[in-house]
Amino acid sequence: MQLLPVNLAYFLEVARTGSVTEAAHALNVAPSAISRQIAKLESGIGVPLFARHPRGMTLTEAGSRLLAHARRTETESTTLVEELRTGPGAEARSVAVACSEGFARRLVPRAIVGFRREHPDVAFRVDVVARQEATRRVVEGLADVAVTYTMGPQHDVRVECAVVVPVTAIVPLGHALAGRDRIGLADLCAYPLALASPGTSQRELFDIGAQLEGITVRPALVCDSLAPQYEFVRAGGGLALVGDLGDLGDTEQSAATEGVTYVPVDHPVFRQREAQVQTATGRRPSWSATQFTELLVASLRRDRSL
Repeated sequence: MQLLPVNLAYFLEVARTGSVTEAAHALNVAPSAISRQIAKLESGIGVPLFARHPRGMTLTEAGSRLLAHARRTETESTTLVEELRTGPGAEARSVAVACSEGFARRLVPRAIVGFRREHPDVAFRVDVVARQEATRRVVEGLADVAVTYTMGPQHDVRVECAVVVPVTAIVPLGHALAGRDRIGLADLCAYPLALASPGTSQRELFDIGAQLEGITVRPALVCDSLAPQYEFVRAGGGLALVGDLGDLGDTEQSAATEGVTYVPVDHPVFRQREAQVQTATGRRPSWSATQFTELLVASLRRDRSL
């Protein structure tokens, strides 16, 4: 059931398809009706929402901002309809989570398992995405909550929890560094390294730290996925870096099951990055999303204290 005003519903479909004709086909209405509604919307707001091209339409900056608002409104409408249909006090039966890969390894799945022990009728969707994409999905109403890394202040979301995450080296069992309490960048860079791509927060901070230390690094492996990095370390290729909190609290278990251990990397540059639980501003979350967010916050703080 659609609760959005007609002009916003038409706007959303044109934004999704990039074409009045395709939007009309999807909505089963005449293209002229969509064009009139878009024109009225632009006239009422006073700015163009689309740039017209021979092969389609793209959003202007104003259109992109309206799209984020429309998606939030659409999500709220869907939640409200579900609550109305299930009766007063009934909880939404699904929660959408967007998170960075590190948090998808243990923190988020374990929180889901714990939540479903008490509320087995609630289902989850977890999207593992880049850190900026996780935030964007919350802003636009595509996710109820995000768990991601950030650098610098966040203005478009509500930060429910923020903790500084120490970066650690993934070290094979029996390695010369395996028994150390902590290591410096020079210790780390004495071995072949698997690193994330330039542009990721961890790699950006690593490069700054290496430059400050006067260290030149040529990674043996560049990969944004954690699984190949872990296998690289297990197979004796070298070391890698990780900052996911779940791993830090499970060193003994990881050593037994994954063939690696973790050694904190001591450098102040890594303190510039935070792990955050984020929700949307100006949007009423479902009861399930609220309760699960509180559980994520507690889990993040607990793991940080280990």
